[in-house]
Amino acid sequence: MDATEQSLRQSLSEKSSSVEAQGNAVRALKASRAAKPEIDAAIEQLNKLKLEKSTVEKELQSIISSSGNGSLNREAFRKAVVNTLERRLFYIPSFKIYSGVAGLFDYGPPGCAIKSNVLSFWRQHFILEENMLEVDCPCVTPEVVLKASGHVDKFTDLMVKDEKTGTCYRADHLLKDYCTEKLEKDLTISAEKAAELKDVLAVMEDFSPEQLGAKIREYGITAPDTKNPLSDPYPFNLMFQTSIGPSGLIPGYMRPETAQGIFVNFKDLYYYNGKKLPFAAAQIGQAFRNEISPRQGLLRVREFTLAEIEHFVDPENKSHPKFSDVAKLEFLMFPREEQMSGQSAKKLCLGEAVAKGTVNNETLGYFIGRVYLFLTRLGIDKERLRFRQHLANEMAHYAADCWDAEIESSYGWIECVGIADRSAYDLRAHSDKSGTPLVAEEKFAEPKEVEKLVITPVKKELGLAFKGNQKNVVESLEAMNEEEAMEMKATLESKGEVEFYVCTLKKSVNIKKNMVSIS
Repeated sequence: MDATEQSLRQSLSEKSSSVEAQGNAVRALKASRAAKPEIDAAIEQLNKLKLEKSTVEKELQSIISSSGNGSLNREAFRKAVVNTLERRLFYIPSFKIYSGVAGLFDYGPPGCAIKSNVLSFWRQHFILEENMLEVDCPCVTPEVVLKASGHVDKFTDLMVKDEKTGTCYRADHLLKDYCTEKLEKDLTISAEKAAELKDVLAVMEDFSPEQLGAKIREYGITAPDTKNPLSDPYPFNLMFQTSIGPSGLIPGYMRPETAQGIFVNFKDLYYYNGKKLPFAAAQIGQAFRNEISPRQGLLRVREFTLAEIEHFVDPENKSHPKFSDVAKLEFLMFPREEQMSGQSAKKLCLGEAVAKGTVNNETLGYFIGRVYLFLTRLGIDKERLRFRQHLANEMAHYAADCWDAEIESSYGWIECVGIADRSAYDLRAHSDKSGTPLVAEEKFAEPKEVEKLVITPVKKELGLAFKGNQKNVVESLEAMNEEEAMEMKATLESKGEVEFYVCTLKKSVNIKKNMVSIS
């Protein structure tokens, strides 16, 4: 918390205690029928303390508003802008004559013109200037693709329900609204309580369902419309489900992002690029997310346009030949160390940030610089643009480094672009699921001889022996490590058969020499 705000909150707490104590003293004097001059003096002191308290309150309110935490001015500004944009048909709620549906909007003529200009500039700045490969993939995606990518199991937000009406709310939004309102409108809370609320706002995205539920209960948060109690938070998948074809036997989803179309086409794109790395592929298209409680105007909607880039690079060489073009850029950066210590974003030189390891590698740094140039050339105020590094507990286990370009708007700091080094997670996931190796090749100057464990189950013999359990046995054999495999090989060569435990069947089976080849 800002030192001035903390000091004022502490002072206000002391003034409030003094006013309360003096008020008790005045009441005690009146109850004991003290002399009028004595009561008048006590009342004069009470009024003086109230005036001091009022002065501190005004100072604190001013600090909160000027630091960007106050919402009254921002809300008034936002309402005026939204009113103008809708009146002049930049955008309007979809299906307006039928009362509309939350999270869906139509662009009018001026809105379409702006959107077209922004996308044209994006295509020029990234695809054409960087010589990227552009693709255009379907919005409807088979379930198997999104199962492999993890979206079917993990693309969720935490939801709570009004226990009486069944109305749904996004759990973290309710907690965020409570903390923000307390900080902005309740000037009586102590400095310690204010610091606690700000800490909750900073880390709430990492809360588990249990932690989020505990905070909602601790603060007594209820349904906004009815004040009814809320259910415990539980995950809700944000994808729109559908079926492909008239039989309904092929499940699918409306894509929640455009990146998966690039990943599944990696093999063909790599071949098209002459089997050379690095290369980048890009896609502009519609994405769909069934938001629990759409809000913030066009910022959180159920259908929107995404522009995404996937840049494929040698994992052992993440340098970038054009990094020097952006290395001297200076702009607001918010590394995780500053976030953890309660500091603010500060201007850093991009080249120095990469050299010191704050930004993981040159390729990631290059695209941070290119995104900065795109946004500022588009007209974003440099002082209202920062690049925030993900905290360690925000990042997926496979990610090397992640940064968000955040823009300060009337809603506060809003993530606009995500820039992440995701390693080969997506390619590996689709390779494993599809059986198609999505890999690049490297030509060596001299041939290299390597040893590799090869386990080849003889599926015909295993099928005859284990019938419907053949798949379980095959998977368990292929999953053996080198020590287990060589021990099995030795036993088979000496005895001709071996007892083998299959964990998915929870029992041991008898493997014979003709059922598997190990070398």
